[in-house]
Amino acid sequence: MTLNKQQEPETSEKNRERLSRKDFHSQPKGAKTFRRGRAIAFLEKLEQRRSTLKRQLETPELQSINPILVGELKATETIIDEFVLLFELNEFKDAAKESDGQ
Repeated sequence: MTLNKQQEPETSEKNRERLSRKDFHSQPKGAKTFRRGRAIAFLEKLEQRRSTLKRQLETPELQSINPILVGELKATETIIDEFVLLFELNEFKDAAKESDGQ
């Protein structure tokens, strides 16, 4: 199998472009200012959902669906953890832990 000389540089260029995109996306970066505001707002919604689920776990009327609520709470906490890591929002995670401890 022989390569045409015209194809070789094109392939190299495509590989370089692909690698540069891969390097760009693999570098961890925090959210930009505009996106950061949206990420923080979404994190606050998730934390509100988590506190609602915790209150529902303590409600006697909802004891029949307790396993479902526990599952939803664990899933929500997992999403919060992953979201904090993805958008590098560690300062908000620390603040949430402090408010839970009080």
